[in-house]
Amino acid sequence: MDQGTNLEEISFNIPRIVIAGIHSGCGKTTITRGLMAALKKRGLVVQPFKIGPDFIDPSHHSRICGRVSGNLDVVMAGEDGVLETFYRRINGADIAVIEGVMGMYDGMDSTTYASSAYIARLLKAPLLLVIPVHGMSASVHAIASGFKNYEPSSTMAGVILNEVGSPRHADLLKGEAKIPQLGFVPKDPSFHTESRHLGLLMGDEKPVEEPVFIIEESCDIPEILKIASSAPPLTVKKTLEVNQEKQIRIGIARDSAFCFYYQHNLDLLISSGANLQFFSPMQDHLPDVDALYLGGGYPELHADLLESSPCRIEIQKFCDSGLPVYGECGGLMYLTEGLFGDQTYRWAGILPAKTEMATRFQALSYSEGITTGGTEITTEGIEIRGHEFHYSFVTPADDARFGIRLSRGKGISNGKDGLFCHETIGSYTHAWFSKSFADNFIRAASVYKKK
Repeated sequence: MDQGTNLEEISFNIPRIVIAGIHSGCGKTTITRGLMAALKKRGLVVQPFKIGPDFIDPSHHSRICGRVSGNLDVVMAGEDGVLETFYRRINGADIAVIEGVMGMYDGMDSTTYASSAYIARLLKAPLLLVIPVHGMSASVHAIASGFKNYEPSSTMAGVILNEVGSPRHADLLKGEAKIPQLGFVPKDPSFHTESRHLGLLMGDEKPVEEPVFIIEESCDIPEILKIASSAPPLTVKKTLEVNQEKQIRIGIARDSAFCFYYQHNLDLLISSGANLQFFSPMQDHLPDVDALYLGGGYPELHADLLESSPCRIEIQKFCDSGLPVYGECGGLMYLTEGLFGDQTYRWAGILPAKTEMATRFQALSYSEGITTGGTEITTEGIEIRGHEFHYSFVTPADDARFGIRLSRGKGISNGKDGLFCHETIGSYTHAWFSKSFADNFIRAASVYKKK
């Protein structure tokens, strides 16, 4: 144990496998979901993970596995943070299945940092590469060999071939194979998840049948389990927790309009002393709370319900009285005067800005910055790391004030993020909370509670 930093070093192990792809859209999400479902069908407790900052794929993982999927993102959490997230989430599980991001080596900017290959290496996890093989035969061996040998430290242990046309096609793909082929998944257009401007539909919106029987018939699951079980032990530096009395109530907006939350953030608020109260701003009255957290999502798809709900006026009233409120992306949008366009919808009206929707994304990048003050939540000097991806844009008033300065990312306007008024602050950055940020959130709620 490190007495100076309250860290405990723990050695642990669990069978684990990373499912990566040669590029986005190659079928890794469908195959990952099918594998998770197939393993669960065998009676295994499957802990799902998603590499990167995505919110949507984890919602499908959680529905399939019955366990909350964890994000593994080294840019936002750091290497120790990734290992600790992995360690915390696997408790009680038999195997961890980790879905990759983009192509196997696609990381931050033009590097492999934060890629599927990078996280697999960090977790010492065997990696299976999904290769769509429509229209090819022997060329698949060159692709497989190129990916495996691109980095000498690759943990790639085999491939799963997708879009196999026929048994004859499978035979052609097997010839001269030097890298283990663990699956020959046939084309099946019936397994398709609807999408929209931010990606696939969320897991609980329109559940689809997972391709369990296809994965069972086309993949060598016993061999995949054997490969997963070959993963060596890991060591994690776990932060020692001090049980905090849950005296602070934080309202969490959670419905189809506000559904983007990193479980890490919620867990950190709980461990810091918060009792989380979930509610729907579209349907519920504002609960009796000491602070609010409005996550991202799709407020633009529910603009009329958000306008007509009594919660809108209640939030406005309590914000004016100094209730600490933190909104991210969709939460930021809702806190502005409203959504403007072909039709106008009034929203909370706390932040001096107007929201509009664009036809293409306005930002897609990691964010890094620092708080510059303005509210109790964002006292000066707290490091902010996160991600932004949105189709909306917010036009602030000329005298708008900001509590976050970004060194990377766009934010609301030219690196300025964290638009605030009173104790309400809204940001386009989906932040990965630090302990300092969570403690500030709790402290701000405590100050309000004592008023």
